[in-house]
Amino acid sequence: MTTKIILVILITSLATYISRFFGVFTSEKINEKSRIYRWFNCLAYSTLAALISRMLLFPSGDLSETTLLLRVIIILISISIFYLTKRNLVYPTIFSAIIMAALIN
Repeated sequence: MTTKIILVILITSLATYISRFFGVFTSEKINEKSRIYRWFNCLAYSTLAALISRMLLFPSGDLSETTLLLRVIIILISISIFYLTKRNLVYPTIFSAIIMAALIN
């Protein structure tokens, strides 16, 4: 059992790092102003917005035990922190977990 787990970790790590290597290797040839790049960028943001909306409206796991009002308050606080910290994503992510834990208890 242990060897199978180690083998799975090695294979998935190899797949992850090979794709990252090719991404770095080919990134010099990507034009950030191209239409296809902008399309993928919009697709990524829309997917993220859909996932966040789903978590807000239809939560699962421990998040489903919280109220909608609490989730909305935390999202609004996180957005405020995002803009106050000059669009840094680290602070709202950390503070949202801290705020959630504090408001639940």
